[in-house]
Amino acid sequence: MTDPIADYLTRVRNAYLAGHKIVEIPASKMKVEITRILHEKGYILSYKVVEGTPYNTIKIALKYHPETKKAAIKKIQRISTPGLRKYVGVDTLPRVLNGLGIAILSTSKGVMSDKEARDLNIGGEVICYVY
Repeated sequence: MTDPIADYLTRVRNAYLAGHKIVEIPASKMKVEITRILHEKGYILSYKVVEGTPYNTIKIALKYHPETKKAAIKKIQRISTPGLRKYVGVDTLPRVLNGLGIAILSTSKGVMSDKEARDLNIGGEVICYVY
């Protein structure tokens, strides 16, 4: 697998499209941090890292609207790829849907949303957009 982050995003996207309540994904530090941000911003219900013998997995409980059963995540899109990295400075931090969505960045202070990076006045690599 050449891009595990894209695989993570695709598994989440496919689980939402299929209407699943829980999705299991092989874990890494970066994936756990992305999941933590999605949980903090309210895009998923909960998550937990399950220790396993061959590898650890992340169990994510997906969030849907209670009445209409629409997914909480409308679109989740990979921006920086292994073949073409996208770096931004603090003055060019992206605003997803004019602030309604979030951009997840990998910075020198760790993985964070675009709003947190703006508050800390740092830039970094744009991992994905979520809205």
